[in-house]
Amino acid sequence: MKETRLGEFEEVLLLLVGILGDEAYAFKIAEEFESQTQRAVSIGAVHSTLNRLSEKGFLTSEMGNSSPERGGRRKRIYTITATGRRVLIEARDFKTSLWEQYPGFANG
Repeated sequence: MKETRLGEFEEVLLLLVGILGDEAYAFKIAEEFESQTQRAVSIGAVHSTLNRLSEKGFLTSEMGNSSPERGGRRKRIYTITATGRRVLIEARDFKTSLWEQYPGFANG
């Protein structure tokens, strides 16, 4: 059976893929991670995590067009799958449930 849970880093990268849309390629995802979290990340960690998320069925990817600023190299663009969306919703709902149970933060 495939793993369906997300680690924190996986969850953040999956969310960033959704946020970036057509610009969701590894280098841009790494830049956005650093911008949003104020934490450094290696491009290798981003690549390996994107590969793992793809293997789990949470992402698909396709090669984009080449660009002069990349020396004619093409970018691999990532997209969240329906399964990826579902697992993000489950992760959000689980965390929300925990926050609501914490007496100091519970609504009401």
